[in-house]
Amino acid sequence: MLFYQRAINDKCVYATKNSRNAMYQLQLSANKCNFANVKISTFMITFPNAKINIGLYVTSRRPDGYHNLETLFYPIELRDILEIVPAKGDTTTLTVTGIAVDGEAEKNLVMRAYRLLESEFNLPAVEIHLHKVIPFGAGLGGGSADAAYALVMLRDMFSLPLDDDELAKRAARLGADCPFFIYNRPLIATGIGDCFTSTPFTLKGKYIVLVKPSIAVSTAEAYAHVVPQNPQTPLDKGLANPIEQWKDCVSNDFEKSVFPTYPQIAAIKQRMYDMGAVYASMSGSGSSVFGIFDNEANFANTFDDCFVWHGECKV
Repeated sequence: MLFYQRAINDKCVYATKNSRNAMYQLQLSANKCNFANVKISTFMITFPNAKINIGLYVTSRRPDGYHNLETLFYPIELRDILEIVPAKGDTTTLTVTGIAVDGEAEKNLVMRAYRLLESEFNLPAVEIHLHKVIPFGAGLGGGSADAAYALVMLRDMFSLPLDDDELAKRAARLGADCPFFIYNRPLIATGIGDCFTSTPFTLKGKYIVLVKPSIAVSTAEAYAHVVPQNPQTPLDKGLANPIEQWKDCVSNDFEKSVFPTYPQIAAIKQRMYDMGAVYASMSGSGSSVFGIFDNEANFANTFDDCFVWHGECKV
C-alpha cells in the first residue's frame, strides 16, 4: 500500500518511527555534485496546506500588465497529501487522486516544480502521488502549496544546497503566491504577491469556517471591474484594530467585482455574519468565503451543494 493511501486510511495521521512534521525520511547519502547517480533510499510524505487572504487591495497596475497587491496571507489547516518515493524505473510520474484535476500531468505545478529542480541539479526519477482535498478555483492557493511543498521535499530528499530564500526565488517562477508556502506563516504580501513583510499577526485560538460554492471565478473576470487604488486604511493599521472592527476597515477589493455577478457568494458571506462570525470575507479572487469565529462551528449541513471545511487556527 502506498504511504499516502495509508495516511488517508489513518485520517491523515502518518504513523512511523519518526513522524515529526508528518514526514518519514530514511537516511540518504548523496553526493551533491551528482544527484542522478544517487541510489535513493528516502520516502517523504507531507500535507500541503491552503491559505486565505485577510484583506486584499489592488493598489496599482504595473507596466508588465500585472497588478500590485497588498494582502495578508494566512495558512490554514485544510490540506492535500503529497508523497514522493523512488521511481521503479527511469521515468518520473505524477498520480493524482481525490478531487479531479484536469490537464496533463506535465502541466501540473507539482511536476513543474520537479522539472525546475531537475534541470538545475540533474535529479533522478521519482514517483509523485498527490491526493487533492483543497478545492481549486477557490482563492486558496492549493496548487501553489503543492508546488512549494514539492520543492521543499525534493530539496530535503536530495540535500540540495538551497536555503529557503533561494528556494522561494525558484518558487516564484511557478506562480506569484508559491513563495509564500516556502515560509508558510502569516505574512504581509505586496508586489504581485511575492514580496513579504513579517508580521506578529495571529488568529491562534479562533476558528475558521470555509465555504466554496460550485462556482468558478476566473482571475480575468475578477479583475474586470476593479479600479486600482490605495486603501483608505492601510492593511497593517486595519488589522491592528480589534477583529470585531475589521468588517469596517479590512476588505477584499475583488468582492466589488465578483459579488454583483455572483450574488450567491455575497449571500454566503452574509450568512457567516448571521451565524455569528466576527469577520467574514472572500479569499483571493474567489470563489471561497471564510468566516472567523470565537468558538468552534460546523455548518456542513447549512450550505447546500458547497464544499465546507472548518478548523482551528494554529498560528
